[in-house]
Amino acid sequence: MLKNYFKIAIAVLKRRKFFTFISLFGISFTLTILIVLTAFVDNLTGANYPEVNRDRSLYITFIQQKDTKNNGQMNGPASYYYLSHYVSTLKTPEKVGIGSMFSPTNAYVNDKKLVIDLKYTNDSFWDVIGYEFVEGKPYNRQQINNGERVAVITEETKRNYFGNIATVVGKYIETDNVQYRVIGVVKNAPVTMLVSYANMFVPYTVSRKDYTAKGHMGEYMAVILAKSKADLPKIKAEYASVVSKIKPDVKGWNVFKSQADPYVASLIRNSPVGRGSGEDGGVGKLIFIGCIFVLFFMLLPTLNLININISRIMERSSEIGVRKAFGASGLTLVGQFIVENIILTFLGCLIGIVLSFIALQLINNSNLIANIHLTINLTVLFFSLLACLIFGLLSGVYPAWRMSRLQVVTALKAQ
Repeated sequence: MLKNYFKIAIAVLKRRKFFTFISLFGISFTLTILIVLTAFVDNLTGANYPEVNRDRSLYITFIQQKDTKNNGQMNGPASYYYLSHYVSTLKTPEKVGIGSMFSPTNAYVNDKKLVIDLKYTNDSFWDVIGYEFVEGKPYNRQQINNGERVAVITEETKRNYFGNIATVVGKYIETDNVQYRVIGVVKNAPVTMLVSYANMFVPYTVSRKDYTAKGHMGEYMAVILAKSKADLPKIKAEYASVVSKIKPDVKGWNVFKSQADPYVASLIRNSPVGRGSGEDGGVGKLIFIGCIFVLFFMLLPTLNLININISRIMERSSEIGVRKAFGASGLTLVGQFIVENIILTFLGCLIGIVLSFIALQLINNSNLIANIHLTINLTVLFFSLLACLIFGLLSGVYPAWRMSRLQVVTALKAQ
């Protein structure tokens, strides 16, 4: 039966090529946009290089201090002192990696300016963030304590600053008039990974800012690595207990807040969507907003496809009348037309996947987003096929139901 439905669907598609083109274009274009967006979200939120340990990590990217009496408020990253004093001393985690927000610095190569994004880190940063070294190794605690001006750079920085040479370990790189000895080279990471991304990494002890200052606010973030996923609730509870005893560092202020969140929650909590949210950091609210966006995004092409399908069905009124006259039930006809429409949407889905692959390659090769690599993985493919099925059902049910309501005499007269 499905084979017959497929043959009928192909014949119908060939009959009105212009309508077929409009239908397939609407389906494939919509799915292409959804697949590209899904690939981007998957890359942004998944446990991808170099943050391969996200499934057993918690992030502290944001602290908040308030004066509820006078409406005073400060939000932002923490100081190195705060993270080393209150977070690194937690007993449950395996490691606590600390890194600053990356900041642009200027280097000059052959009289041309090269902007290098610099990040200050502790030694545990390299155990928590899974950077892959292609040369050398990371700096250790002794080098940090000694205040050595050593650096780990990315492959991109190596190429841009030193050119195409075999190895750069032991050579010196100068940025903002400060020289550092290169001791390691790592593979590039996309700029979308705000916690781990930089072009160059150096010990926090060589920062020009006083990392020993005892204020809570600063420019550092922490990634807490658990021994296993089962330890994440314990770490959250332990940190919450510590935070409950911390007072604001501004005299007269009375509220201090900070949470250790999974990666996605840590991003959303810092945004207008998540600010003030509860335990999930606003993830549920964002998912709801995303579903509403996808629904409305799919609504217009679905309505267009419904109108086209109604026109197609009305053209086949004589076929419907004959089949009804020979005993075909309304349910049988509805099933046939829904299957035909799903076949149409799956053809559009295949075209959409091909277009998505081309679009993703263009994005990856354009360097529009530094070092990002988007792919159509199983997650992306699943959601695209799910969207295709929903698309086919939404645009096929009403026309099929309307067709099944046609009376035999009316259907035959319409022809």
